[in-house]
Amino acid sequence: MKFSINRDALLRPLQQVAGVVERRQTLPILSNVLFQVSVDQLSLSGTDLEVELVGKVGIKDATPGEITVPARKLMDICRQLPDGAEVEFEQMEQRLVIKSGRFRSTLSTLPAQDFPSVEKTADEMNISVDSKALKNLLDKTGFAMAQQDVRFFLNGMLLETGDGVIRAVATDGHRLALNSLEVPGSKSSRQVILPRKGVVELQRLLQEVKGDVDISIGSNHLGTTTEEFSLTTKLLDGKYPDYERVIPKGGNRTILADRDELRQALSRTAILSNEKFRAIRVCFSSGNIQLSANNPEQEEAEETVSVDYQGDTVEIGFNVSYLQDVLSVLDSDKIKITVLDANSSAVLEEPDNEDAIYVVMPMKL
Repeated sequence: MKFSINRDALLRPLQQVAGVVERRQTLPILSNVLFQVSVDQLSLSGTDLEVELVGKVGIKDATPGEITVPARKLMDICRQLPDGAEVEFEQMEQRLVIKSGRFRSTLSTLPAQDFPSVEKTADEMNISVDSKALKNLLDKTGFAMAQQDVRFFLNGMLLETGDGVIRAVATDGHRLALNSLEVPGSKSSRQVILPRKGVVELQRLLQEVKGDVDISIGSNHLGTTTEEFSLTTKLLDGKYPDYERVIPKGGNRTILADRDELRQALSRTAILSNEKFRAIRVCFSSGNIQLSANNPEQEEAEETVSVDYQGDTVEIGFNVSYLQDVLSVLDSDKIKITVLDANSSAVLEEPDNEDAIYVVMPMKL
């Protein structure tokens, strides 16, 4: 195996692929990136057995072959080379020799045939989605995923297709985010649960992509393909909760507030909230929202925000971080908050957007 490539052309796919590779692995080869070289193309693959990412980049007059090399060391070497430098790679027995200008290094390798791949079944569904719209869908939903919940299916995101819509749902049992995206090609109905790692890597990949991406869904995997990359993630087993039941119905108090003003007021008040529980008292009254917080040191903060609301006074406790998370992903200038009573969850929405719904459960104060 022998080829040369511009450092800048190699670094971009290498950084993406190395991002999938975990630093601490039980199998040494999982710390490596797989090089597969044909006459005119270099393919780079990285995996942690849950997510697999393959990047492709064009090369010229290469000697075909395949080998695996340590991902982090190779990436660090490429980062330190000058911009625009030409880099030569040559396999010599069980070593990979890297040359660029006066620089020369030798990396250990492991056989390509030992490199594992994510198990895939036959594709059962294929759709094409605008990459920016898909990233927006994931960004506005993913923050509500659980982190290390024993209910493992909550440590991921539900993707639901059907009736020309893709719906993304995430919940950690205390809050819920739901966003929808119109996709004319998604007629058949499917529900799959992506693991957290798959969602995060897909978000990272979509930052680099323009145009449409092709999504394929099998019984145990979801694949995303672009001109330069293909990402495959295993799916989580399990039945996702019925999210429709979590969304409160019949809320009769609707408050319209300036999103940015409310976000800043929450940030100031939150400074003196209990660091562990992050509780904040929210009092809705005619024309105002009054925010107040205190902590075990007997410190207090309070602020009043003018809002469009005419109705009875109601006081609810919330985790302030959950409210801040919702306000940070919304785009509109205004936010609509709907509540029923002091024990009800709050429904947060953009006034002119029916495709996004956020639910935050109350806290006992």
